[in-house]
Formats: sequence, C-alpha cells, structure tokens
Amino acid sequence: MNPDASYVTARPRNQKPKEFPIHMMRTIAIAVSLASGLVLSAAAQTPATSAAPAKVAVISFQAAVSQTNEFQRNFADLQKKYDPKRRDMKTQSDEIEGLEKQLQAQADKLSESEAAGRTKTIDDKKKLLKRSLDDAQADFQKEMQDLYGGVANKVGEVMDSYVKQHGYTLVVDNSTNEQQAPLVLFASPSSDITKAVIDAYNLKSGVPAPAAQPAAAAPKPAAR
Repeated sequence: MNPDASYVTARPRNQKPKEFPIHMMRTIAIAVSLASGLVLSAAAQTPATSAAPAKVAVISFQAAVSQTNEFQRNFADLQKKYDPKRRDMKTQSDEIEGLEKQLQAQADKLSESEAAGRTKTIDDKKKLLKRSLDDAQADFQKEMQDLYGGVANKVGEVMDSYVKQHGYTLVVDNSTNEQQAPLVLFASPSSDITKAVIDAYNLKSGVPAPAAQPAAAAPKPAAR
C-alpha cells in the first residue's frame, strides 16, 4: 500500500511542484466551483444600464483566484504544513511494503500461526495508515476551502470594481472543472479580463510574487 502512488502534482505559478492526493485535488475543484459560482452570482446582480450596448467580459475565475500572489503564498504555506504528515505516511507505507516482502519471501519457512500473526500485523498497520490518510484529507479539505473562499471573495470584489470601471454589462466565467465544462464556445482575447483582474488584485493586496525556485543543475557528462 503506497500513498505516493495516488499523489499528483499541484503546481502554482513559479512554485516547485509538491505532491497531494488526487482525492484532495478533486475536493479543491469542487470547493473552487462552489465558491466561484457564489462570487459570480453576486457580480451578476449588478444592474446594467439598459440604454448602453452590451459589453461582455470573459474571466477564468478559478485561475484568477489561484494565480494571485496571495493565494500562491498561502497555498505554499499549506503545502509546507502538510509535508510532515505526508512524510510520516510515506514512512508507514514503506514499512508495510517491507513487511509484505518479508512475509512473501519467508512464507514457506513460517508456521501457519506465524504467518497469520504477521498478516494481522500488516493488516492493522494498513488500517492505521488509511485512518491517518482519511484524517489528513478531511483536514486539508477544510483548510483548502477556507483558503480559496477567503481569496475568492476578495477577488470577486476587485472584479466587480473592474467591470464597473470599464463599462462591462455581463461577465461570463470560462473556468473548467470536473463537474461541468465551460459554456463559452468562442471569445475574443480582448474580452478576457482574467489577467487584468489578477494584476489589479495583486496591486491592491500588496503581496509580492513568490520567489522563483532555482533551476536544477544539469547533469555533467560522464568522463571518457
């Protein structure tokens, strides 16, 4: 049983990739979808001037939130917080894998009672590891929802100010997630306000961009 086998890379901009379980990332997508819908629904309630021609803006709201300097900083901090737990579960997984290999290699030399005892020990350790993983996922889910929701609300306020300032009468979310595909089939690049909203938010928040991680040194050629 190896938790690392089910880990995927979460890679905020300019950040070194970190590993998180697929279940956690799916939870993030759901939380992102719900928070985005609430923010954009509130923005859509802004009354439009009937006499003015329609001016439509498109935004990838999930990207707008996740690419802000504040979200990336807080997300990196959350990753660091869960690194010890991830390493601990990796250690437990390696231990279980080692015990399983020993049992398999010595199966023909063990009595029935010895084999049963070792099998029970392995099963108990697997149950403990699963419980630890479930607890970590639940804790991460709660903190990730709070993190995203807090930044999303503030990004929504910046977006609302931006669209009013530039005379937009409708904002369409072009985000994608597991639950639904975007309804926008085509949009002119000039109508996409995602980067503009990100830049406006970063300026207002005052949070600097995360420092770029140094590139790994290229391997030296072998001596001939």
